[in-house]
Amino acid sequence: MGVAQAMEALSERASFVRESMQKSQTITDSMVSILGSFDHRLSALETAMRPTQIRTHSIRKAHENIDKTLKCAEVILGQFDLTRKAEAKILRGPHEDLESYLEAIDQLRAIVQFFSSNKNFKSSDGVLNHANNLLAKAILKLEDEFRQLLTNYSKPVEPDRLFDCLPNSLRPSSDDQGDATSKNHSEHQKKLLNAVYTPPTLIPARVMPLLHDLAQQMVLAGHQQQLFRIYRDIRASVLEQSLRKLGVEKLSKDDVQKMQWEILEAKIGNWIHYMRIAVKLLFAGEKKICDQILDGVGSLKDQCFAEVTANSVAVLLSFGEAIAKSKRSPEKLFVLLDMFEIMRELQSEIELLFGSKACLEMRDSAFSLSKRLSQTAQETFADFEEAVEKDATKTAVLDGTVHPLTSYVINYVKFLFDYQSTLKQLFQEFSDSDPDSQLASVTTRIMQALQANLDGKAKQYKDPALTQLFLMNNIHYIVRSVRRSEAKDSLGDDWVQIHRRIVQQHANQYKRVSWAKILQCLTVQGGGSSSGGVIPEGSGSGVSRAMIKDRFKTFNTQFEELHQRQSQWTVPDSELRESLRLAVAEVLLPAYRSFLRRFGPMIENGKNPQKYIRYTPEELERMLSEFFEGKTWNEPKR
Repeated sequence: MGVAQAMEALSERASFVRESMQKSQTITDSMVSILGSFDHRLSALETAMRPTQIRTHSIRKAHENIDKTLKCAEVILGQFDLTRKAEAKILRGPHEDLESYLEAIDQLRAIVQFFSSNKNFKSSDGVLNHANNLLAKAILKLEDEFRQLLTNYSKPVEPDRLFDCLPNSLRPSSDDQGDATSKNHSEHQKKLLNAVYTPPTLIPARVMPLLHDLAQQMVLAGHQQQLFRIYRDIRASVLEQSLRKLGVEKLSKDDVQKMQWEILEAKIGNWIHYMRIAVKLLFAGEKKICDQILDGVGSLKDQCFAEVTANSVAVLLSFGEAIAKSKRSPEKLFVLLDMFEIMRELQSEIELLFGSKACLEMRDSAFSLSKRLSQTAQETFADFEEAVEKDATKTAVLDGTVHPLTSYVINYVKFLFDYQSTLKQLFQEFSDSDPDSQLASVTTRIMQALQANLDGKAKQYKDPALTQLFLMNNIHYIVRSVRRSEAKDSLGDDWVQIHRRIVQQHANQYKRVSWAKILQCLTVQGGGSSSGGVIPEGSGSGVSRAMIKDRFKTFNTQFEELHQRQSQWTVPDSELRESLRLAVAEVLLPAYRSFLRRFGPMIENGKNPQKYIRYTPEELERMLSEFFEGKTWNEPKR
């Protein structure tokens, strides 16, 4: 029963589905028929609308073309208007409103560019020619303005302004200004290492942007050469005037050769200051303004700076070359070293300022001068050694004091050691060996040359005692001077000790040569020596009164001669003088006292004892204190 019901229900559902599908098919067929009808109607409508669409598109394109034409006309009219405005500004010139004038030039350039790019316009050629003519006139006025502005603000720098830019130690009013040639030379050089220089303001800062803008416009217009000539002529002239006001003068080698040494030495000292001022202040200032005005034009900037400074550099270096090539002499060594020093001091600035290819010739000339100065200094140094050894001065030092050659050479050596850092640089220019060793070797050779010359001069004396005194004085002066100078570190303690012994040897030789003969008068053969042996009391030794009288008489004569002569001799060093007197007294006075004590009674008991015994030991001691004083009177014999 249940299965039959289920089957019946299923059959009913199948019938329902079949009926639904038949209805769906009928609807679908109806929709296809309707859509086909719509497609036919739309096709007919599209055919009918096509002419209308074509007319609408044409009208729209026409409107677009009209808009474009109006806009183009507006732009062209705008260019004409800009041209008119720019022309008005150009005609007024740049002097009243430079900024507006420069804007007008930029506008003209834009107009030229516009019409150059649109040659199809009917009137473009006429406008283009007019704009180009205006532009050419504008640039010419611009050149005049640049020239006028640069001229008005380019003035020579007064020396006082330059001096104010120097460090205190180099200003003319400074107490330290003479240090460069004083015994404190090396200290002065150390001060300069950290010195601050302030280049002067050559053109006011407020004018610099204007000059820069003018220069840029001239470059854009292709007027680089005109800009170059204007800038070079004005700035070069002003720089040369500044140097002339300072005192720089153009001197040839012949001019230098004819000058007296005192005048030339002063000019060399001035030249050293001029070089420092020129490089550190004037050239540095020129480089600064050149870089600012011609910023962005590298090759022109370098060429301008080179041309502006070329003549001034040549004048300064030519003087240095003239000195370096002039006849060598020992007194020139120190000024040559001063000149070499300033070139070394300025080397880094020269490399920086004149580092471009355009400045190559000037840079090479500066380095060439430095090399030439070092070469001449080296040769002068060698000449000095030879001159010391071969000095043939015939002027004898009559009193045996320190010879002028000795003091000259020692002062020379002292100065050398004030320049020792420079000398070491000099040595390194020509040799790879240790500069300290070279300096020591050179100093030793100079001392040897001096001593050899002194030995020759000492032989001019007829009195051998004076020969020894002369050598003692001079060697002592050398040793004392070395011990008080930096030369001691170079020569060494051994050298000092050896030469101190040489001084003592000459002192001993002087005593032996000068006093041996007179001491023999106080020695009686067979009775012993008054200075070493013992003379017996009384006359039991067989010594006659006549012999004793003769000995006293000979002693008096010889001592008076020695006093007369040697009181005119000189030992300039007070300690050495007292030491030598004491050494003589220690030998003479004990011998005289002994002789007087033993043989004096033989004379005192006779007639006129004062004729033979003229001096007491105290009087002899007083007279010894007059020795080596360089007295000029002639003391009569008693």
